[in-house]
Amino acid sequence: MSFKIQQLDHVVVYVTDMDRAIRFYTDVLGCVTERQAESIGLVQLRAGASLIDLLPIKSGAGIVGRNMDHLAVRIEPFDEPSLRAHLTRHGIEAGDVVSRYGAEGSGPSLYVDDPDGNTIELKGPPAG
Repeated sequence: MSFKIQQLDHVVVYVTDMDRAIRFYTDVLGCVTERQAESIGLVQLRAGASLIDLLPIKSGAGIVGRNMDHLAVRIEPFDEPSLRAHLTRHGIEAGDVVSRYGAEGSGPSLYVDDPDGNTIELKGPPAG
């Protein structure tokens, strides 16, 4: 194994009513709004060491019976060549490495799909 999961980084959940969802996660569960990406309507909530990201379902988006966009796990180390080699050995095609924001800040990540088509983000440590 070329890496080890450190923790759950974040989960992205589709919501039909953003205000109602924010109230639930903040008032009921005690999360705190950390960041918003208005260009895509994303609201990121701090949940302990992890994040819960809320993303509005767009009308006609074709998302039926599915309310999770992806699951992100923090891995260590994030060594792209060995990570790609490991995934290739398992017949898994990985996306491009891109810097994305997560529970610890911005850092490298890539997406893979599990056997059922669920998207998993492998998230490296924050840059710098």
